[in-house]
Amino acid sequence: MTSILSKQSLILTTFSLALTRLSYCSVTYSNIPSIANYFGTKGRYEEVNPYLLNNITLVNKSLLIPTSSEGCKPVHVTAIIRHGTRYPTVKNIKRMQRLYDLVINEASNDETWLEEIKTSWKMWYTDDMDGKLVEKGRDDHRYLAVRLSKLFPSLLSEANLRHHRIRFQTSSKHRCVDSIEAFQQGLHKHWGLEEVWYRHEVNDKLMRFFEHCRGFVEAVENNKTALAEVKKFKEGPEMGDVRRKMAQQLNVPYERVTPDMVEAAFFLCAYEFAIKSLHTPWCHLFDLNDAKVLEYKNDLKQFWKRGHGHSINSRSSCVLFHDLFNRLELAVQHLRLGQELPEAVTVQVGHGETLLPLLSLLGLYKDPAPPTADNYSQQHGRSFRTSEIVPYAANMLFILYDCRDGPRVQFLLNETPVRFPGLTSETEVPLYSEVRQKYRELLEGCDAQKECEFGIRPQYRGHHGNTEL
Repeated sequence: MTSILSKQSLILTTFSLALTRLSYCSVTYSNIPSIANYFGTKGRYEEVNPYLLNNITLVNKSLLIPTSSEGCKPVHVTAIIRHGTRYPTVKNIKRMQRLYDLVINEASNDETWLEEIKTSWKMWYTDDMDGKLVEKGRDDHRYLAVRLSKLFPSLLSEANLRHHRIRFQTSSKHRCVDSIEAFQQGLHKHWGLEEVWYRHEVNDKLMRFFEHCRGFVEAVENNKTALAEVKKFKEGPEMGDVRRKMAQQLNVPYERVTPDMVEAAFFLCAYEFAIKSLHTPWCHLFDLNDAKVLEYKNDLKQFWKRGHGHSINSRSSCVLFHDLFNRLELAVQHLRLGQELPEAVTVQVGHGETLLPLLSLLGLYKDPAPPTADNYSQQHGRSFRTSEIVPYAANMLFILYDCRDGPRVQFLLNETPVRFPGLTSETEVPLYSEVRQKYRELLEGCDAQKECEFGIRPQYRGHHGNTEL
C-alpha cells in the first residue's frame, strides 16, 4: 500500500471543471449514435443517466434519500468507482490500425461515410495512449464528486476532508490515480478552494484483487477453456452475419473482415463518441441489431471472466467484500456507543473488473439462465448488460443511515437505487441487521486466501440452485 499526499495550485482559467460551462455535454441528442446504448464497458456514463446531458451536476431527482423528518440521517458513504473515460489499450489500437489500413487500401463504395473516412478521418490513436485517462474521464470524476457532495453535504464536506474523515484509495493504474485526483479536484472546486490537497492511498490488493488471486489467474485468466462460450459465439452465425454485412458495405471479401476487425470498428464508434462526443462515420457500419450482437459478445466475456460464470470470479472479491462490511460494522458499533464515526466517506477507485465480481458476489444481475453462445435469442431481456452496469465511471454507493429504528443501509448503482436481492422487506433502505443476515454465510466465510487457493468451482446454477451465496 502506498500513501500519496501532495498539494497542487489550480489555475482556474484552465481548470476544465467550470460549473457554468458544461463543455463535453454540448453534444445534442441528434448527434448521439443510435447504437450508443450498446457499447458495453466502452459506454459513456450519460447513456445510463440521460438527465445528465442537460446538467452534468444535476442530482437524480427520482432518488429517494431518507431524511431527518423520517428519523434518519446519513452517517457514512462508501463509494467504489470505476475509472473515467480512457483511451483504447495498445491491443485495441493495433486492431484499429489493421482495420484502418484495410479500409484505406481496399474498401470501395459510393457512400459518403466511407469517403469521409478515406479523406477526412485520420488514425490518431497511438500506442503511447495505452488506456490512459482522457480529459472527459477526469470530468467524469470531477462532476461525480460534485453530485455526491450535493447529495450528502454533511459527509462530503470540507470540514471532514480537513479532519481526515474522508479516505481515498485507488488502484495503481495511472487511469485510476488520475481519476481519484480528479475526484478530489471536483470536491475542492465545489467548495470554492483554489488549492487541492491530494490525499490518497494506492492499494492493489483491494482494488486489483483479481491479480492477487492465484485460483482466478490459473483457472480463468490463463485458462482459454474458461471463455469457451465467447470463442464459440465469435465463430457463430450471429457474428458471421455482422461480418458478412460489414464486408458487403466495404466491398471486400468476407474472409478479409475478421471478428477482431468488426469489434475494432465498433470500438472506434464507441471511443470517438465517449472521448470526443463525435458521431463518427465508423458508426454507419452498424445498425441496432449489429450493436446488440456485439454487446452480447462483450457481455459473454464479462460474464464468464468477471461475473457469475465461474464461482471464483466473484469469490476473488472476498477481500473487498470484507473491507466494505468491516467498515460498515465499525460504523454501526460507533453509533451504538454514541461516538463519532472515524470515516464519514471512503472513496475507492478501481476498474470494471473490480466492480463486476463484487456485484456478482452480492447476488446481483443473475438471470435464470446464463448467457451462452447458443442462446442469444433468449437473452434479449437479460439483466446482465454491461452497458447499463459498468460504463465509464460506474459506481457502487453504500450509504449507512442512523435511523430511529436502527441503522439502515442503501445501495445505489450509478446513482440509482438497487435492492439487495433476497430480502424479506421490500424497502430500498433495509435495516443493516437484515442485510448482514442476508450475507451471513459470506461474512462468516469467504476467506480470500482459501478461496483463491481453491480455484475454479462448478459453473453457473441459476437462482434456484446451490449458488455461490
